[in-house]
Amino acid sequence: MAHYQSQITQFLNDLKKSNPEIEKGQLLGRALLWDKAPIRLDEQKRIKLARVAQKPYVYSND
Repeated sequence: MAHYQSQITQFLNDLKKSNPEIEKGQLLGRALLWDKAPIRLDEQKRIKLARVAQKPYVYSND
């Protein structure tokens, strides 16, 4: 049971073996969308102060 792999896992492993550039593309996509540089404290404070408070009911014309 310790060596069991589902068909999906086997398929993905075979796909990655036949196309090694897939993993590089995954890492680049992750870096593009998720891995962000840390924001400096003064920049965080400026962003917080610039934020406009949202009304409790956003669809109101008041």
